[in-house]
Amino acid sequence: MVMQILDTASTVDASRPSPLGVSVPRAGFAVADHMSRDSVNVAVFAPEASRLEIVYQTPGDSWKVRPLPAVTSGVHHGIVDFMPPGTRYGFRPADAEDALPVSVPAPEIADDDGQQLLLDPYGRGIDQRGDFLTSVRMDSSFDWGDDRHPGTPWRNTIIYEAHVRGQTMLHPDIPEELRGTYAGMAHPAMIEHLTSLGITAVQLLPIHFHVDEVHLQDLGLTNYWGYNTAAFFAPHSDYATESAQKAGPHAVQDELKGMIKLLHAAGIEVLLDVVYNHTAEGGPDGPELSFRGLGEKHYYRHDAAGRYLDTTGCGNSMNFAEPKVVQLVLDSLRYWVNEFHIDGFRFDLAVTLCRNASNEFDPKHPFLVALAADPILSEVKLIAEPWDVGFGGWQTGRFPVGWQDWNDHFRDGVRRFWVADRAKIEAGGTGGSAGELADVISGSAGLFEHSGRSRMASVNFVTAHDGFTLADLVSYDRKHNEANGEQNRDGHSDNLSYNHGFEGRSEDERIVAARAQARRNLMATLMVSIGVPMISAGDELGRTQQGNNNAYCQDNSLAWLDWSMPPEAHAMLRSTKRVIRLRREFLSQQPHDFPIREEKAYLHWYDAAGKPMSMDRWNDPTQRVVQLLLGSEESGLEGLVVVNGGPKDVKFVLPRVSNEKGTGNRMFELRLTTSDLHDLRQGVRVASGERDILQAYSINIYRT
Repeated sequence: MVMQILDTASTVDASRPSPLGVSVPRAGFAVADHMSRDSVNVAVFAPEASRLEIVYQTPGDSWKVRPLPAVTSGVHHGIVDFMPPGTRYGFRPADAEDALPVSVPAPEIADDDGQQLLLDPYGRGIDQRGDFLTSVRMDSSFDWGDDRHPGTPWRNTIIYEAHVRGQTMLHPDIPEELRGTYAGMAHPAMIEHLTSLGITAVQLLPIHFHVDEVHLQDLGLTNYWGYNTAAFFAPHSDYATESAQKAGPHAVQDELKGMIKLLHAAGIEVLLDVVYNHTAEGGPDGPELSFRGLGEKHYYRHDAAGRYLDTTGCGNSMNFAEPKVVQLVLDSLRYWVNEFHIDGFRFDLAVTLCRNASNEFDPKHPFLVALAADPILSEVKLIAEPWDVGFGGWQTGRFPVGWQDWNDHFRDGVRRFWVADRAKIEAGGTGGSAGELADVISGSAGLFEHSGRSRMASVNFVTAHDGFTLADLVSYDRKHNEANGEQNRDGHSDNLSYNHGFEGRSEDERIVAARAQARRNLMATLMVSIGVPMISAGDELGRTQQGNNNAYCQDNSLAWLDWSMPPEAHAMLRSTKRVIRLRREFLSQQPHDFPIREEKAYLHWYDAAGKPMSMDRWNDPTQRVVQLLLGSEESGLEGLVVVNGGPKDVKFVLPRVSNEKGTGNRMFELRLTTSDLHDLRQGVRVASGERDILQAYSINIYRT
């Protein structure tokens, strides 16, 4: 393949530094007579390159190289006369004497000769042939039909965090050629599972194009989770079907859009987990894929001595003190909403995106202000992982209005009460009081109020992709990450977990029953709490990773969902569906602004005797029975949640509440219990002021 350098002198005046990337010249711009309808404007921010060339290959032709002759405020730009969709391309720096003004023979370039071109930061598609990556000019056309955003209100949202590949790799009802793909995620069998469960939004682990770190390649492993982005505008091609991959980036793009369209038709929103805090180029000795070759001092954060400032733990941190970096991310987000109809985003290590020029978190950072002011992005769901690994990195509750935060207080409080405290109690000690649990069930109001947000700003979760699964949380005292090749040094060691007497899988019926009840308690607490619940995929089935709490590199059955459905999986799925249905029934009969208008909503707490909780009881670690009466003045409907976090069955008195006519005590119907022993009592009606029984370590939920 012969690469040629082409003359661009006749079209220099037509090029523009905006928009960045490859675009059709806007109407009204001066262009040369010989330019075709496939002529494009090329613009790339490369402030540290004196000159830049675009190297490109139109479909079926040889490689060509063309200088980008103009530079405006660090943006190199020029017109390429013929660059139709499907053209592969990249950039490379050039010395001034190399940029010849006429067409001449040039050195050959091949897909396997090690000459990695610099990817376009705005490239819409990626072509990968071995280790050789190029950007691809894309055609965005797609028949969306009558597709529309489901627009589920936050208070009705139930998020399901899933991995496109792992979700369907083992599903027996999905054709083999569709397993592990975008198409598999939208297969009727998967949509039926999600809708019957009650899911309103799937939050997909990263689907931006990513590559594997060198150390994982050396171990024969891959970055399964995908938190190693190389291209912020391009979908990851390995998640498409084999036929789509062979057909090229356009087919990959269409398969992803088809998945979103089908999920929307089922009323399910699609949220993307996005990684803008760092890139796949890693530390200073990492690969030069794009940003490092174009201008690493601008794209990445450095200290006063010129060294990388890493607040991500991944070798580099994107520099959000640089306006062009902020613009890049905003343009990327807007692209995914406009072109892929994405409904929202979860921002990985979001604090890094909000660090100012002094490397401090700023809740009024220009990036946050721009999002709030953007007419498109301000209308989608925005979720922060409100921490990073830098100084001052923990910022839960400090993101501004318009954001929801992953609530680690909820995660730790629920785990502590139901799991870690039980380990202490069964070892002869005492657990904590019910106060922390009550705070997180009621939405962690104190955590969010100073940022002007309500309890609905809390995204509640017990488990996520990072850490133990729900089943492993109650089956292991310690992590077992040996398969990751790091001598079990990776992953968190403090998991607030408890193996209930035996490490790992057990056949002891007592242990099996205790673990199953603990899982039901955790799931029920998640669903009765105020805030936005998030389920980690497979927890509804009792999925295990055999104690691995950092399965980021395990693209195998260890991390994939097991759909074999043994009896315990059926039981957990049934219990999860019931508690989600109960949550939805309760909310459907509440005012649309419940529980935001706190003067209209109420949360009343009582002890086991049916009396209002006193401060002494809140602080007493031996008092682990608490009742929550919740509802609203407007609806006149109440729910009662009774929690027993202690080792003994208790007889408790239901709080005294008058019936609607005020002529007697209100009747409560037992709608759900996490106790297997008392499950057959579902439907029993008990009057307020009367006694009922609650098994040790269990929850009863009543409705009026």
